[in-house]
Formats: sequence, C-alpha cells, structure tokens
Amino acid sequence: MNRKKFRIAVATNEKKELEDNVSEVFGRANTFTIVQIEDGEIQGVKLIENPAATYIHGAGPIVVKELVDLKIDLIIAPQFGPGASTILEQHGVTMIKAEAGTKVREAIQDALTHVHNRS
Repeated sequence: MNRKKFRIAVATNEKKELEDNVSEVFGRANTFTIVQIEDGEIQGVKLIENPAATYIHGAGPIVVKELVDLKIDLIIAPQFGPGASTILEQHGVTMIKAEAGTKVREAIQDALTHVHNRS
C-alpha cells in the first residue's frame, strides 16, 4: 500500500480521537477513529460509533461492512476474528495489530512505519 492518500480505522473505546486508546476488541469496540493520511501525514480525523458494539454474535462482519463502505484501507486493532479477517482480506484491507491501550496517535505512527517498510 504505497498510495499517498489512504484511510485508517482504529478500534477505540471513547471519543478522544487521537488521544484515545486502542480498544481491547475489534468487532465490539465502542467507536472507531477514522484517520485520513496524505503523504504520510494526518490530514483529518473523525469518529464513528460502532453499529455492532452490543451484538451478541456476528459483530465482526457487520463492522467490516461498515468500514469497507467508508473506504478504509487499513485497520488497527489488537486482534481480528477469523470471519472479519477473511472478509477484510477479500476487500484488500490491510490489518495491523496493536496492543490494547496504545494511544491512537502512537498506533497510527507505528502503522505508517510498517506500511512504509513494506513498500
């Protein structure tokens, strides 16, 4: 993914945008912090509520559909379930694991380094 513009979604807990922490979960994260990247720099941040946060079963695929519809290129979370992983792979979305509790800003910088090293 060596595009100059792309969108990152980070599974988060609250509404603190870049100062939030990576959630302990992906499919049932309370929120997702969406970050627009251009030329390796953060150009915009928005927050979305997770429509599947309270689902008992099947939260991962519902979240994936929401994020794919938002044209997300890369997702950061502590882990991804098998169903969500398969669907993300089918849509060409890059998955990067980050330890729960990591600051969003730090997770984004680590992801950018990871993406840069792969290209």
